[in-house]
Amino acid sequence: MVWNLTSEQQLEETYRQSIEPFWQSQVHSGHWLGKHGVRLNYAWSLPKGCERVVVISSGRIESLLKYKELVFDLFSNGLGVFICDHRGQGLSERMTSDHHHGYVANFNDYVDDLISFVHQQVRVRTRLPLHLLCHSMGGAIGVLAALREPDLFRRIVVSAPMFGIRPAMPGWMASGVIGYWLLVNRVRRQSAGYFFGQKPYAPAPFGLNKLTHSAVRYRIFRELYAAKPEIQLGGVTSEWLHAAHRGMAEVESNAHLLAIPALVLSAGSDSVVDNRRQKRVADLFPDGRFHVVEHARHELFIETDSHRNEALTLAMDFIAED
Repeated sequence: MVWNLTSEQQLEETYRQSIEPFWQSQVHSGHWLGKHGVRLNYAWSLPKGCERVVVISSGRIESLLKYKELVFDLFSNGLGVFICDHRGQGLSERMTSDHHHGYVANFNDYVDDLISFVHQQVRVRTRLPLHLLCHSMGGAIGVLAALREPDLFRRIVVSAPMFGIRPAMPGWMASGVIGYWLLVNRVRRQSAGYFFGQKPYAPAPFGLNKLTHSAVRYRIFRELYAAKPEIQLGGVTSEWLHAAHRGMAEVESNAHLLAIPALVLSAGSDSVVDNRRQKRVADLFPDGRFHVVEHARHELFIETDSHRNEALTLAMDFIAED
């Protein structure tokens, strides 16, 4: 099927003339209280006559504001869209004294929030079939949500899912290293602290970035975060890393129980997540498809047109099958 997608060549003009006006006139926003009373921000838009709705589960450090182009493309092709910022990032409430901490107490807090979002915000606005579109960390969150409530979504698409992270290391080694840094925080009487080598938000120049080959999409992403410092997020804490490793282990242990069709889009030149573990998990899905976007970097939704269009066409075709 042929889909109408934005292009890099006219992207800055498209932002000014179409995407920003669309965001102002067609996208609604709000917030609610997630698990333990943490404020979570969200946005949504439903085109007239739409037959399917996509719920987006984004990646680490991301904000719904970073997804304007994707939301615009989905809406332009007749899909309703709902997206929320995960706790501790984007426009949602932070949970430590350092605004830049990448922190979560328990990975299932993310899962609880996503399920709550669907029941409390999405389902009160539409009864249409729901499909889950995930990126990176959001992929692990989304799979766990679909495992817990199999009837919540009809299908799931995961882009460069975080089923394992780089550098990959044996589980016993990861546990030992993470445990050491958790102990360091306890000795320092800190509720949370950056993991070794992690630091507050610091944008990498395009030539050193590991996320995308698209200069224009990378520039728009970084300019957004410069203009909106409240959505900036730094490196991971030891607590986040501990929670993430437990979450990823839960995904792999239960992948064979996933009851809905799944499409895994793997970025061929990904240096952020562990593609070998990603493939291992994907092979466990009972009704799964695995596709490698060759030579693409981690951020498939802000990659060059050739990579992005390949990923989005596959994703939208897959959703349209239902």
